[in-house]
Amino acid sequence: MSESSTEERYVSRRRFLRLAAVMSGALATASILEACAGPAAPPAAPKAEAKPTEAPKPAAPAAPPTAAPAAAKPTEAPKPAAKAGGKISVYSALNESTNNAFVDAFKKATPGIDVEILPLAAAGELQTRIRTEKSAPKADVFIGGSSEFHDPLAKEGLLEPYKSPNADKVDAAFKDSNGNWTGWYLGIFGLVVNKDRWDKEMSGMARPTTWDDLTKDDLKGKLDMPDPVKTGGGYIFLATQVFRANRDEEKAMEYMKRLHANVGQYVGTAPQGIELVGQGQFLMGPNWGHDILTAASKGQPVEFIAPENTANEIGAVSIVKGGPNTEAAKAFIDWVLTKDAGELNVKLSNRLSVLKDVPPAPGAPTLDKVKLVDYDRAWATDNKDRLIKKWQSAVGM
Repeated sequence: MSESSTEERYVSRRRFLRLAAVMSGALATASILEACAGPAAPPAAPKAEAKPTEAPKPAAPAAPPTAAPAAAKPTEAPKPAAKAGGKISVYSALNESTNNAFVDAFKKATPGIDVEILPLAAAGELQTRIRTEKSAPKADVFIGGSSEFHDPLAKEGLLEPYKSPNADKVDAAFKDSNGNWTGWYLGIFGLVVNKDRWDKEMSGMARPTTWDDLTKDDLKGKLDMPDPVKTGGGYIFLATQVFRANRDEEKAMEYMKRLHANVGQYVGTAPQGIELVGQGQFLMGPNWGHDILTAASKGQPVEFIAPENTANEIGAVSIVKGGPNTEAAKAFIDWVLTKDAGELNVKLSNRLSVLKDVPPAPGAPTLDKVKLVDYDRAWATDNKDRLIKKWQSAVGM
């Protein structure tokens, strides 16, 4: 064996002996520590404390019996996400252009909800349809038409109360205190006059300034009027005459009989009445100021007049009770009450928004610019069916 091999073995033996000595000392030290620690401090205890999922266990016995259900509540938080899905069916008393623009804007603002529109511009027909379907509602939302068509449905239990967070910005006078319906626009009633026909047939005569001017003998057959049975405007006009007569219903019905002699046609929707006047088929007729302005902006030869003691409407939106998708319907109500929706409606229809931060359309009549009758909306709503029957009897319809 070589000298270097002998030396390497010697060194390796020395290293082995030293390593063994170190290990023996470590074992001895561990034994001493274990003996000193005693049974009160088991070696496994530190490891058990390091486990994050086991740390709360000691506190469990001290928790009250209701602690477990309370901890489970956070799992309910995601539920509102369901509001953003599915399809809603909207019964609308708005015109086609407004319907289309509103649906497009809503779908962009609220992705995930599809909208199916049933457009019937006569709010009375929509009201009747909702009543007919009460055992199996098909609509989720009723939009447009005056509150006089929404409120009776609420009293019959056919609407779902909902107080949208955005309704906080709506004046109390323009919404139901129980949340059954919420006003989102205002309309002012007045007269639509065909300027060309007036200048030709009534040359030199002053334009009407009062409702009594509509009963003159030289106007026989020259007026059209929204049907009080089918339209909000027609009924509001009828109720206006009652309030103008200090609630003397007989006096109001006498007025309606004299007016009836001059009405050539009762139309099923207010826009239809304006269209017929614009075409020259009728000289003039009671109708909504905002729709008259819209027709004038499109080139029709019409103008708006607000007689003394006129009235206004509160255009409402409501949720049909038991509809297919009530949660998504709430999202629609929330959007309708936004500033963006209010500005879009003003742009499309010239209506007034109920929101104070939405300015009126240029030239649009505002509540402070007309002389309004003392209109008791609650009374008019509660007596609607009775007054309509009384009117039908008075005029023979």
